[in-house]
Amino acid sequence: MLKKLTTLALSTTLCTLSGVAAAETVESPLGNFDVSMTATLASDYIWRGQSQTAGEAAIQGSLDVAHESGLYAGVWASNVDDAAFPGNTSGADIEVDYYIGYGYGFTDDISVDLQLAKYTYPQASQWNGYEVIPSITAYGFTLGHKYGVETGVHPTYTWVGYDYELPYEITLSASYGLTDQKAGGEDYNDWSVGVGKTIFGLGVSLTYTDTDIDSEVCAATYGKDDYCDSNLTVAVSKSF
Repeated sequence: MLKKLTTLALSTTLCTLSGVAAAETVESPLGNFDVSMTATLASDYIWRGQSQTAGEAAIQGSLDVAHESGLYAGVWASNVDDAAFPGNTSGADIEVDYYIGYGYGFTDDISVDLQLAKYTYPQASQWNGYEVIPSITAYGFTLGHKYGVETGVHPTYTWVGYDYELPYEITLSASYGLTDQKAGGEDYNDWSVGVGKTIFGLGVSLTYTDTDIDSEVCAATYGKDDYCDSNLTVAVSKSF
């Protein structure tokens, strides 16, 4: 898989960071394309520190195509639970995201990426939305910004992340993010730290996440106060 494709997980969930890099290179008159698919089974789907599956397991999958020029496109999908959405009446049970973008590496350690992502919920179109996502990565650090085009649907999100290779081919990942609600509501911070390793061809990860959302605010928004609690997520991924 081209290196730029590994950044796509940041627009979804940290669980997929442990995915095993694999891709099929396809030659064409227009240049070489890398095509890859990833399947993930996770104990939860965490988005900006909050469960999107009401604390239940998530099955996720992606298909990515990247051109040697740096252009790429892909689709990602996961189950969700409507109880994890404000109002508890959205009817959403699946999320399908589409994205296109361009990544450029100045050196092996410094790169930039610009992505346009569309988030769709077939049973709850009121949650559909777009985000413009620029990011820069340097020496293991990533600084990114997600601008939600639809005010109140996808709040603005700014994050910094860091990846570090530990001994025994274990990857340490950490992030800190700020959600700006824009249209009202409480802004909040989330953070995570996790480890991942390839075992028998599978990417295995363990990720701790938390937020500073007040339990009363969480209960008023989601109907329960535990959707914003700290979470320990286990994920297993396989790329083809």
